[in-house]
Amino acid sequence: MGNTDTKLHFRKAVIQLTTKTQPVEATDDVFWDQFWADSSTAVQDVFALVPSAEIRAVREESPSNLATLCYKAVERLVQGSDSGCPSDRERQIVVNCTRLLTRILPFIFEDADWRGFFWSTVPGAGRTARLDEDADEDDARPLAESLMLAVADLLFCPDFTIQSHKKSGPDRAEDMRSMDSCEYIWEAGVGFAQAPPLNYVHDLNRTELLKLLITCFSEAMYLPPSSESKTINPWISFFCSSENRHALPLFTSLLNVVCAYDPIGYGIPYNHLLFSDYREQLVEQAVQILIVTLEHEAGSAAGTALQALDASGATEAESEPPGPNNLFVNYLSRIHREEDLSFILKGLARLLNNPLIQTYLPRSTKKIQFHQELLILFWKFCDFNKKFLFFVLKSSDVLDMLVPILFYLNDARADQSRVGLMHLGVFILLLLSGERNFGVRMNKPYTLRVPMDIPVFTGTHADLLVVIFHKIVTSGHQRLQPLFDCLLTVIVNISPYLKSLSMVAANKLLHLLEAFSTPPFLFSAPQNHHLIFFLLEVFNNIIQYQFDGNCHLVYAVIRKRNVFHQLANLPSDAASIQKALQKKKNKKSSGISRTDSTETESMVGSRPAVPAEPGTLKTSLEATPGIDKITEKSRVSEDGTLVAVSHADSPQTPADVDTESNSERDREGDRAESEAARSRLSSVSSTAPWSADPDWVSSWKSKLPLQTIMRLLQVLVPQVEKICIDKGLTDESEILKFLQHGTLVGLLPVPHPILIRKYQANAGTAMWFRTYMWGVIYLRNVDPPIWYDTDIRLFEIQRI
Repeated sequence: MGNTDTKLHFRKAVIQLTTKTQPVEATDDVFWDQFWADSSTAVQDVFALVPSAEIRAVREESPSNLATLCYKAVERLVQGSDSGCPSDRERQIVVNCTRLLTRILPFIFEDADWRGFFWSTVPGAGRTARLDEDADEDDARPLAESLMLAVADLLFCPDFTIQSHKKSGPDRAEDMRSMDSCEYIWEAGVGFAQAPPLNYVHDLNRTELLKLLITCFSEAMYLPPSSESKTINPWISFFCSSENRHALPLFTSLLNVVCAYDPIGYGIPYNHLLFSDYREQLVEQAVQILIVTLEHEAGSAAGTALQALDASGATEAESEPPGPNNLFVNYLSRIHREEDLSFILKGLARLLNNPLIQTYLPRSTKKIQFHQELLILFWKFCDFNKKFLFFVLKSSDVLDMLVPILFYLNDARADQSRVGLMHLGVFILLLLSGERNFGVRMNKPYTLRVPMDIPVFTGTHADLLVVIFHKIVTSGHQRLQPLFDCLLTVIVNISPYLKSLSMVAANKLLHLLEAFSTPPFLFSAPQNHHLIFFLLEVFNNIIQYQFDGNCHLVYAVIRKRNVFHQLANLPSDAASIQKALQKKKNKKSSGISRTDSTETESMVGSRPAVPAEPGTLKTSLEATPGIDKITEKSRVSEDGTLVAVSHADSPQTPADVDTESNSERDREGDRAESEAARSRLSSVSSTAPWSADPDWVSSWKSKLPLQTIMRLLQVLVPQVEKICIDKGLTDESEILKFLQHGTLVGLLPVPHPILIRKYQANAGTAMWFRTYMWGVIYLRNVDPPIWYDTDIRLFEIQRI
């Protein structure tokens, strides 16, 4: 039968369904088989030939027919999973039913009255129906459960989605029930040593079934955002429960397929243009299924349970069951063998570094597009499995994750459609920076030459981080200001361990202080002065704990000493405050200097970060909590352990007033894209009008931790000036040499305790991640556009 005839027959069946006013009996197989039994209907054709308006029309005018269509399609999937799909015709029916349900399910979810339909019981579909046809109706299995169990079985169906170990025969159905799917894991890796032969047909069939699964799980998109931890997704809860006998092999298959994937292969130039890579489609769906299912409803109880694991990894992985309800989270949290952790980390690093690969031939290597999903997966691994986090940090392999994250942050800084990616990258760095090993690893020299539009420098990975953070602050779009606190917190956390900052990075830090300490900026919003406290803490940490190797930073502080003197003498009278605000108003400036006198030429081959193309789709995001809500302060004791500190005990940080305004600004940005971006730096919550006054300025000005820096300037400035006069020096290299061999031992105040701000999971960030994750999945599934033109409520779809 020709492809055109197939489409005509399928379209004819759809028209019959939409025009029938009377219910069609479920026993009328001749009518229902038209939708799946004739021949193959490509998934793109299913979406084109079943318009959204017609699905809604059937839902409203012939609800029983829509219900029967769903029931019959699920029934055919159950039959296929029971029989093992021995014939090509049965396999094709399964694929057609899968595509049809993928098309219809979003329209079931968007109507609140229909949402419970799949959780209603169907007569004769008992929980033991496969073994006992006379199952008690009281024990009937909901349609959703039947559907997911069938899909799970079909994902391990010989000759359909896995390689058969036996010849096909009449005992095939019996094999389906008795086979151990752990012997058929899709790819070698965690818990499985054999690599099955690649089969593109199996990959295509797996991809179709995973698309249906992600569609089932997407009911969450049709519910408004809620930070309540009790909100559970019944589809995910059931699929990741012990009811699903394939939970372990499926989790392992998904994980191994993702982490074993190598988009470049043998490295033959332009091979991705010559051959279709069906594995890539499967990997994309697999990573999306993983990030969606790895959601623990009890508010990261798995992470809490595993926090007891000490850094040495001495505690057994099985010591405390981490919230056993979600088996996927359970399995992930229990991975502990070094070879498994290494396989996962190397796999994620290889894929995240893929877009950074440079070749002499332009566009000669495949570039993956699912880096956002990979970063979410990495985040979940670090959150749910502390042994993985410790493994990442115990060697320089963590830098293989750091560089691509910084690359994505730098590349996305001017693009409003990628503000979610910016938040995600910064959250990951905040999580990592709470561990001492991360700061220590940052001292490794940065020798890669990934083209980024940043100044050329010779230095360490810490220099790279500082330079890129400076770029985000000074040349990113204004929607990123809620991230400034997080960016500086990361630098504060690593600062006590930085042995030698380059001159470029040192100048960037001083420029940030200069920009943030201008009175117009300081007085324009109630939380702007926090940024000054963070930067002063960075300088104090380096001077007190790493003075010997940081002559560049000390020299930069001496050169910019007027900034510190101006801060110490910041006017706090009402007239000065009004003058500063009037100056800002007249200039219509954000208060941040966007130019840096030390800016040098960017790296060769780099492209500047560019704004999103007009018309680019983006999804709205939930507000992110303030830095005080997502971090917990800890002091580093003499033996290196962390001791929790209450907010009242941290003298270097001012009282966190109005921290919610960051979140408010973020929310306003999503709701009103037309708002002038520059004015956002000083916007505050409309519900709480605020203006700076002398008492407010004095309340935090008196707490500015300037003593160490002022003492340094008091000691070193006269010495440097004397050397310059005596020797007639104009070359800074001689001054640097003097500072390098100088010492302030016994001259500085008693070193303050190191204060680390560790990321803490909370309901606000959990809601943000859920919204962001589903927004990414919505935008990435465009072929076919599964959720397009449906009433999404979790987020808004906006055009730039």
